[in-house]
Amino acid sequence: MIGVVTHVFFCSMVAYGLSKRDLKFRKLYTVMGVITLFFSGGMIPTYLLMKKLGLLNNFLVYILPQLFSYYDVVILMNFFRQVPVSLEESAKIDGAGVWRTFLTIIMPLSKPALATIALFNGVFQWNDFMTAKLYVTKQSLYPVQMKLYELIVQQQAASMNTIGSIALSTTSKGVQLATIVVTTVPILIIYPLLQKHFVSGMMLGAVKE
Repeated sequence: MIGVVTHVFFCSMVAYGLSKRDLKFRKLYTVMGVITLFFSGGMIPTYLLMKKLGLLNNFLVYILPQLFSYYDVVILMNFFRQVPVSLEESAKIDGAGVWRTFLTIIMPLSKPALATIALFNGVFQWNDFMTAKLYVTKQSLYPVQMKLYELIVQQQAASMNTIGSIALSTTSKGVQLATIVVTTVPILIIYPLLQKHFVSGMMLGAVKE
C-alpha cells in the first residue's frame, strides 16, 4: 500500500512537470525517460547499487526502487495535458502556487488516471517476490508472495523426495492451487471498484496523434 501511494505521487509530480512545454531541458528528460523503457542496468549492477545504498534487508527496498516508471509517467503526462490551462491560470490569479495548484486542482481532477496507475503498480507489487528473493534474507521482512513461494518450493521438494507418493503429490498440487487463490482474490476484489476509472484513465491518458 505504501509503495503504491508513493509510486503514484512521485510519478504524478514528474508527469506534471514534463507536461509543461516551457520546462527547461524537457527534451533531455524525455530522452532519459525513454531510455529506461528499453534498457536496464542488469541484475548484478542493480544488486551492487542496492548494497551501496544500504537497502539490503531494508524495508525501503520495496519502496524506493519502485518510485519511478516512465511508462506510468507517459500515461499521466498525456492526461494532465487534457486539463484546461484556464483552471491553472485562475488558481495563479487567486494566489495559488505550483504545489497548491498541483495538489488541490490537478490531482483531484486526475482520479481516473491515478486509479489506472495505482492498479498497474498495485498488481505488479502484489505479485512481486523477486525483490525479496534478491535483496532480503530476513524472514521478518518477507512479503506474502515470498512466503507462498517458499511454501510451494518446500512442497515440491517433499514430493520429489518421496518417489511414488500420490498423497504428497496431491498435497503439493493443492498448495499450488491454494496460493493461486490467495494471490488472485485481492485483485478480484479491488479491480471492480476501479474498473470505470481504469477504462477512462487508459482512454484519456493514451498517446494522442
